[in-house]
Amino acid sequence: MKKKTIIIIAGPTAVGKTSLAIALAKYYNTQIISADSRQCFKELNIGVAKPTSAELGEAFHYFIDSHSILEDINAGIFEQYALEASSTIFQQNPVAVMVGGTGLYIKAFTDGIDLMPVIPTEIREQVVYNYQNKGLHWLQQEVAVKDPAFWAIAEQQNPQRLMRALEVWYTTGQSIIHFRNNHRVNRPFNIIKIALERPRVQLVDIINNRVECMMKEGLLEEVKSLLPHQKLNALQTVGYREFFAYLQGECSLEQAINQLKINTRHYAKRQMTWFKKDNAFNWIVNEGNILEKVLELIEVKTNL
Repeated sequence: MKKKTIIIIAGPTAVGKTSLAIALAKYYNTQIISADSRQCFKELNIGVAKPTSAELGEAFHYFIDSHSILEDINAGIFEQYALEASSTIFQQNPVAVMVGGTGLYIKAFTDGIDLMPVIPTEIREQVVYNYQNKGLHWLQQEVAVKDPAFWAIAEQQNPQRLMRALEVWYTTGQSIIHFRNNHRVNRPFNIIKIALERPRVQLVDIINNRVECMMKEGLLEEVKSLLPHQKLNALQTVGYREFFAYLQGECSLEQAINQLKINTRHYAKRQMTWFKKDNAFNWIVNEGNILEKVLELIEVKTNL
């Protein structure tokens, strides 16, 4: 493969993206750019299913442990980071691998992203505080009233998206849709999009087993260590907020663990919905010799 090419491996959480990305990186003797909005934070480990130290040793990963939870990281920042990382990789190799489940980050990298207004810290903190204390129902009602145009098309169970829309409205008095121009850029390299999937029952079993493993690895202790930072935007995510509720006496540990399993399944479903909307993705069931299947697909795509 002579022309500069980015191979993107996407799909829902727990589907097996990391192992495939590492296998591809080793095959092409190249490096990986993570497209995960939480694994970039060095303070978060178990709860974000970060690759193990052994996996990170097999192939270098950009955007892993690259930032602090004290920093405000968004899709625009990722776009510029990933473009610089890919440029660095291309100096040594015509192929780079991108892997992750944050659809908005991948879209920002491939298509570009519209400029959003800068959100004052006090507004962001107030939105997070209200969500933590008043819950998802309050957040949903607030967005529905303040930004009905966005609410009509929103992922209504996704607090991250809802808080972002509310922040924009509080800051500008305008709908977040106003700032979306859908202006697509043309990147100076090939992009091959591959998405992994598994039968739903199988994926649910993997998710449930992963949560149990996380607990054995010390997830609760990790969450306890992050309690002083629980209001930060980086921690308003699956894997942490369930246990903040437990530590505040709002539920039992068993309920928190079960809620994490449920929330992770819901997250995986949202990811599938997002990626299925993009017809450029080539879907492959993760079974058998997945590397061989993907390499065959890449060969077809690069010989078109």
